[in-house]
Amino acid sequence: MESVAISAAQINWNGGQRITLTAGDTATCTALSPGQLYGIFIYNSAQNDNNSTVSVNWSNSQPPVPITVPGTTANAGLASLGFVSGTDTQTVSVSLSSNAGKSQVEIWLGSVSMPTNTSGLSNYPLPADGEQHPFNKYTRYYAVPPSKWMNLTITSTITQFLSCQFREAQATVFVVNETSNGLLSGQVTTIGPTASEVGAVKISYSQIQSISNNLQGDGTQWVWMDADSQQNSQSATISLQSL
Repeated sequence: MESVAISAAQINWNGGQRITLTAGDTATCTALSPGQLYGIFIYNSAQNDNNSTVSVNWSNSQPPVPITVPGTTANAGLASLGFVSGTDTQTVSVSLSSNAGKSQVEIWLGSVSMPTNTSGLSNYPLPADGEQHPFNKYTRYYAVPPSKWMNLTITSTITQFLSCQFREAQATVFVVNETSNGLLSGQVTTIGPTASEVGAVKISYSQIQSISNNLQGDGTQWVWMDADSQQNSQSATISLQSL
């Protein structure tokens, strides 16, 4: 039986856009900015139970960092998150090895400025009206709160609902309705010295169906992105209220 060669793709990822990687593909972004923290959102979209492992290359002097995304059927899994700082590198690449078989992942970049190409994602302003807004998969909300206290609330009836909040050099992973086991090992990976500093990436848990966080605006942008599956996000909401 004649073997079939796999055509590898080198993908320009400078817009941080939502793309799909298959075996042999590499996506490269050369547009990271110093002082900004970026989240790499990785979903297993192969629709089988096989895990997929991507390699994140951020330095010529350090080996690539592997991130394993658990297998899932019907595209039902939540995201694995990798965080890297533009202070450490201007360039980051995400690859699936050529021997990855039928592995397939969806990826995009999140930060206060990424993705600049929002194709494939829903990008909305989050008004400070205290109203609950749908927080679906592929959704990004942004706001520039004034210099006063605000309250952010995320709700979900689903166990272990994940989302991520970005500031310029910080990120917070919110876990609503946490399970007794907590996050899966490897679900949140920090890459490089700056992203690995204490306080750069925080994880905030609640054991109930909502989580609230008081924040003080300062005229800079805040961003919130869903990191869960489509069906787990159907009942999720996000709200911002002026105090």
